[in-house]
Amino acid sequence: MSPKIVARHLNIRGVVQGVGFRASMVTEAERLGVVGWVCNRADGSVEAVVQGPIDAVAAIVDWARQGPPRSQVVAVDVTEIGVQPFPTFECRPSV
Repeated sequence: MSPKIVARHLNIRGVVQGVGFRASMVTEAERLGVVGWVCNRADGSVEAVVQGPIDAVAAIVDWARQGPPRSQVVAVDVTEIGVQPFPTFECRPSV
């Protein structure tokens, strides 16, 4: 039986830009087998869509609450969204 695939939209706030958050998230997503994307937002937050097996998505959401060593995550808003066809996990340009 295949694991249930879920998708979540994340808005991560705090000191999350200029600290390697996106690159670290790509590495963590690849390690966990999660697909989707991550990008910096003009308001200083980081936005991401993560999709994969429910346990892997839960693990990357937990990781996002800590982030890489130099980050200082204040809050992570998590919204359930529909599954989409993502081939990989990518770092997108800032918006």
